[in-house]
Amino acid sequence: MSRSDLDNAEAAERSTAAAVQQARAVVGAARISLSYATVTAPIAGRAGQQGVTEGALVGQGTPTLLTTVEQIDPIYVNFDQPAVDIERLRRAQTTGSVSLAHDRASVELTLSDGSVYAHGGTLDFRDLSVDPATGAVALRALVPNPEHQLLPGMFVGVRLTSGVVNRAFLVPQAGLQRDGTGPYVLTVGPDDKVVEKRVAVEALEGPSWIVTAGLADGDRVIVSGTQNARPGATVAAVPTGAQEQSAQAAAGGATAAGPATRAGGR
Repeated sequence: MSRSDLDNAEAAERSTAAAVQQARAVVGAARISLSYATVTAPIAGRAGQQGVTEGALVGQGTPTLLTTVEQIDPIYVNFDQPAVDIERLRRAQTTGSVSLAHDRASVELTLSDGSVYAHGGTLDFRDLSVDPATGAVALRALVPNPEHQLLPGMFVGVRLTSGVVNRAFLVPQAGLQRDGTGPYVLTVGPDDKVVEKRVAVEALEGPSWIVTAGLADGDRVIVSGTQNARPGATVAAVPTGAQEQSAQAAAGGATAAGPATRAGGR
């Protein structure tokens, strides 16, 4: 083979190799263009109403909303908690009266008809900043929704359990009174005399108040007839549920205080 034929063959090989690379680049560009025809959702869920029809031109200058994908199971529940409540819990944890949950706090939902949602959730996110307009911190709960009973945009009631009160008493609402100084209860002392006790109240727990200070184990709190009971007066108290006639008979000539309930710690 002459030197000229060899040079021509090598030049043809290099030219062909360049053509192959060019063809591969064309294929890559075609694949990129083809990928624009398929939009993959970044999350799993259900697509709502379509925003455009097939064949429409989208993405020119301004982004176009194609559809909205909603995650149904599990579902997020967004709510707020006052910053003062969070600070109060932290102070209570410092003093040892409250033990906050080490793992994620539990969440219970109440539906619009007042019924309790069957599945409990967990606190998934707590913001680090306070909204200056509301004075609250944004929170988010993750709740199972296997029956798809909850739908995006619904309003529900949220009960957040952040920890456990280490020592407290449940006092019926009728037994707690308030004046200009604050909350107090009337109790029956060992000598059957009415004793006024100032208490610290946290919140409601069903039909009862959570009292964290001011009461001792075994205190008898007057829950009925408080209008006739005065501090220092002698009364004849009977347990809650006993007949009022029995209380009056046992009182004799003393001022009857009505039923009483015995405080129990928890």
